[in-house]
Amino acid sequence: MTSPIRVLIADDQMMVRQGFTVLLNAEPDIEVVGQAVDGLDAIAQVAELAPDVVLMDIRMPRLGGIEATQHITSPADAAVKVLVLTTFDLDEYVYEALRAGASGFLLKDASAAELAQAVRVVAAGEALLAPTVTKRLIAEFSRVTAAPRAPLKQRVGDLTDRETEVLSLIAQGLSNAEIATRLVVAEQTVKTHVSRILVKLGLRDRTQAAVFAYETGLVRPAGY
Repeated sequence: MTSPIRVLIADDQMMVRQGFTVLLNAEPDIEVVGQAVDGLDAIAQVAELAPDVVLMDIRMPRLGGIEATQHITSPADAAVKVLVLTTFDLDEYVYEALRAGASGFLLKDASAAELAQAVRVVAAGEALLAPTVTKRLIAEFSRVTAAPRAPLKQRVGDLTDRETEVLSLIAQGLSNAEIATRLVVAEQTVKTHVSRILVKLGLRDRTQAAVFAYETGLVRPAGY
């Protein structure tokens, strides 16, 4: 039998922590192993409990979610994934959290099914990029923070033309299966390309790859 996904909930509001705990513990494959009241508490409990996924609020006392996310995900061998919780879908702090190492974000008013599925997706090592709002957020804040850039070839480093193409499709929110269909290749081939892209660029996951693609100008926000 597969072990349940271990989840830590970090939020300064007790009702949010307890509500998410009840919803997630109702799932047979998910177990809430702890609750943290702020970023410092989250860091301490990650070290003690070794959860698979942290549901991280952004605005918390003492230490916020962005700083806590950066600390938790910064070790090269960090296995824990961070899923950011937010009240607003277009929140500049969410973008900063993605840059800090979060694997995606979820609105606090998400349904129980959406919450559980988000935990499963992130725990499996995928990025929570499918929702249109996530792509909109990445595009908007990469546009706002855009700076003069070096030639594209220099920015994408040693990526092959096909790897560059796959990176572009990742940033557009396509899954491996969708990329395989678009490029008329096997899904396993896409997985190999994705792995090589992450290694060559020194990135942790697909979310970081998507942010990189927007920040380097490989993918431009719609209308710009």
